[in-house]
Amino acid sequence: MISAIQNPRIQFLFQCRYQFNFPPKARHFHRSTVLLNSASSSSRVLTEKTLTSTSPPTSEILTIRKSLLSRERKAVEIAEEYLNRLRVTEPTIKSFLHVSENVMKEAEEIDLKIERNEELGVLAGVLIGVKDNICTVDMPSTGGSRILQDYRPAYDATAVKKLKESGAILVGKTNMDEFGMGSTTEASGYQVTANPWDVSRVPGGSSGGSAAAVSARQCVAALGSDTGGSVRQPASFCGVVGMKPTYGRVSRFGLMAYASSLDVIGCFGSSVADTAILLEAISGHDIFDATSSKREVPSFASQFISTELLESKPLKGLRVGIIGETLGDGVDKPVVSTIKAAASHLEELGCTVSEVSLPSFSLGLPAYYILASSESSSNLSRYDGVRYGNQAAAEELNSLHSDSRCNGFGPEVKMRILMGTYALSAGYYDAYYKRAQQVRTLVQKSFKDALRENDILISPAAPSAAYKMGEKKNDPLAMYAGDIMTVNVNLAGLPALVLPCGFVEGGPAGLPIGLQMIGGQFDEGKLLRVGHIFEQTLQGCRFNPPLVA
Repeated sequence: MISAIQNPRIQFLFQCRYQFNFPPKARHFHRSTVLLNSASSSSRVLTEKTLTSTSPPTSEILTIRKSLLSRERKAVEIAEEYLNRLRVTEPTIKSFLHVSENVMKEAEEIDLKIERNEELGVLAGVLIGVKDNICTVDMPSTGGSRILQDYRPAYDATAVKKLKESGAILVGKTNMDEFGMGSTTEASGYQVTANPWDVSRVPGGSSGGSAAAVSARQCVAALGSDTGGSVRQPASFCGVVGMKPTYGRVSRFGLMAYASSLDVIGCFGSSVADTAILLEAISGHDIFDATSSKREVPSFASQFISTELLESKPLKGLRVGIIGETLGDGVDKPVVSTIKAAASHLEELGCTVSEVSLPSFSLGLPAYYILASSESSSNLSRYDGVRYGNQAAAEELNSLHSDSRCNGFGPEVKMRILMGTYALSAGYYDAYYKRAQQVRTLVQKSFKDALRENDILISPAAPSAAYKMGEKKNDPLAMYAGDIMTVNVNLAGLPALVLPCGFVEGGPAGLPIGLQMIGGQFDEGKLLRVGHIFEQTLQGCRFNPPLVA
C-alpha cells in the first residue's frame, strides 16, 4: 500500500542571481555581481568558494552500470530504492498512471545474468518511465484519455522495444495531457501531476508526468513525446534535461499520433549524459516508420570530454546566436536575466555570443496551432468506438460514434478537433491551413539562415517558470502563448536540448529555468557535447527538488 508522503529534510541550495548591463545593440554578454536572495529577502554576495561548493551532475545510468558490473550492488537493490521513493512521493506528485508489476522480476533476471557472466545491455538495471501515448504490450496505453481507458496494445512501440533490448526496466506509464494536447497535465483524463519543486505548481506538459518522475527521482530517465515543446517545456519547469531529436531520428511507430508531421519521441534525464545514452538507445531507422532516417546513429556519450581534461576555454570558436525575439515582451524579466547569465557562462567557456533575429518567429505560434489542430482532427477520427476506444451504448451508428467520442474525449481535445476541422473545411482551407504551411516554410528558412552564421542558437525554453495549478486552465490563449519558445523548432524539424541553467524566486527552494539549445538537422551530438560542458562547468546551482531527501 502506498503510504502518505513524509516531509523530507529539505536542503536549500541558494539560487544564482545575475545582474546585467545589456546595451540595446550589445553583441557580448558580461556577467556582473552574483547575488543570493534568501527566503527573508536578505541578500549577500556569493563568494567564489560558495560557487564551487557543488559538484556537477553525474550519470545515473553509468553509475548503475558500474555498480552492477563490479557487483557492489544488485539490480534488485537499485529497483527497491526507486520503487520505495516512488511509493512515498507518488501520492503527492501523481506522475504515473500505471506502475509495472514486473519491475522486481526483471531486476532479478538481470542479477541472474550477472551471476552467469552474461553480457549486459547498456541500460541494464536502469528504471525508465514511458509516456502513456507510447505503446507498451504489457501495460495499459491510454494516451491520457478516457476513450482508451484500459486499452492494451498488441505490440511495443519501436522505442520501447529498443529499450527492452538494451536491458532497461520499464517502471510504468507516466501521466500526460490527453493525446498530448496541453501544457500542464491538467488536460489529463485521469489526474493532475504536481511539480516536485512546488507541489502547488504544474510540471508542464504534455509530458509532465515523465519530467516530474525524473525530477523526483522516481525513475532514472523517461521517454516523452514532443509535438510543440512537450518535452522541453516540462524539462524547464521540473529542472531536468530534455532532448527533442531531429524529426526522423527516432521511430514514431507505436506513438499515438497527434500531429504526424510534428510528433517526435524525446528523452528526459537528470544529466546530459543520461539523456545522450537514452537517445542513442532508441534512435535509428525503422522499417515500420517511413519517416525514420537511415542516417547512422553516432555514439553521443562517447564524445563527451571529462571535466578533468577540459581546457580553460573548451568551447573556443563556437558561434552562439541568442534569439532576440525570445528576450522581449511577454517573457518574465527573471527568466531573461537567467538566460543572459547562461549566455555569459558560454562566453566564459570560449563561445562567441551574438544576438540574432528570426523575422518569422512570432508567426510560428498561430501557424503551429492551425497545423497541429488540423492534423489532430484527422488522426483522432479513428477513435470512434468501433475501431478503437470505449464504446457507448447506442441503437444506431451515428449515435454510437457521437456518444463514444463525446463521453471519451475531454474538452481540450474536442476544442482542437473543432479548430482543425474548421481550418480544413472547403471555404477556409486556403485562408488558414495553406497559409500556415507557407509560414512553416518561412520558419524553416529563418532557422537555416541563422544556423548558417551560428553553430547553435539559444533561447529560454518557456517565457516563465512553472506557474500555479489552475492559473491558466480557463485561459487557453494564455496557455498556448507559453509554447512560443518551442513550436518553431518543431515546424523546422530541428533538434533542441533543454537543460537547467538557474533559478528564479518561487516555491520552497526556488524554481528552475531551462536553457534551450537549437542545432541544425541531426546535430544532436553537437548540442549534447555543448550541453555537457555547460552542465559540468555551471557552478552554484544544484537541481535536486525539495521532495528528494
